[in-house]
Amino acid sequence: MYRILAEHDQVRERRRQRRTHRYEKPELLATSQNELWTWDITKIKGSGPFHYYYVYVIIDVFSRYVTGFMVAKRESAELAKELIETSCQRQHIVPEELTLHSDRGPAMKAKSVALLLSDLGVKKSHSRPHVSNDNPFSEAQFKTLKYHPTFPERFGSVHDVRAWTQDFFNWYNHHHRHVSLGLTTPYMVHYGQAERVREQRKQVLQAAYNTHSERFVRGISAP
Repeated sequence: MYRILAEHDQVRERRRQRRTHRYEKPELLATSQNELWTWDITKIKGSGPFHYYYVYVIIDVFSRYVTGFMVAKRESAELAKELIETSCQRQHIVPEELTLHSDRGPAMKAKSVALLLSDLGVKKSHSRPHVSNDNPFSEAQFKTLKYHPTFPERFGSVHDVRAWTQDFFNWYNHHHRHVSLGLTTPYMVHYGQAERVREQRKQVLQAAYNTHSERFVRGISAP
């Protein structure tokens, strides 16, 4: 009987099923600075149980440069709107130049943020629902923040958080050398200094090769 039903496409679930929407995987490419940003909010522990502070961070995907950050006592769409607008002004973003990616948190999906992006001419992109790895650059940056040797177990006040994050992001932008950026800093890449640094390294390698070529068993490497 089931063979005959299968031949007539009759063997299937007969009850009405909930149809789930298929979300496309976000595939975004950054070929220069200020072309693609990603942002997120992370919680850090305050002075007592269930007491948290919120760190808002915007990162340029191409250069890993932190273009804006904020510390607040709550997660708010209005604060996010203020940070995005200030960061765009500081980086002189023009309409239709930038895409801003984020996950689907309440502040990210807020109508006020969407209207701001529309006014600024910034295209928006969101992660798929319940998918944790569609915003990897922000997550990796938060891991760097929380695993930094000076990151305390708890912060005593919002002023402590702001002072610590100010020092951290200054170090992150100007001194932290990324393997994915060829051991250059985000500042170097974001402001067009990486090519000059690579050329200097190339000259140093060439001079070392000319002096002691026997040490380069596989030939001179490319910086």
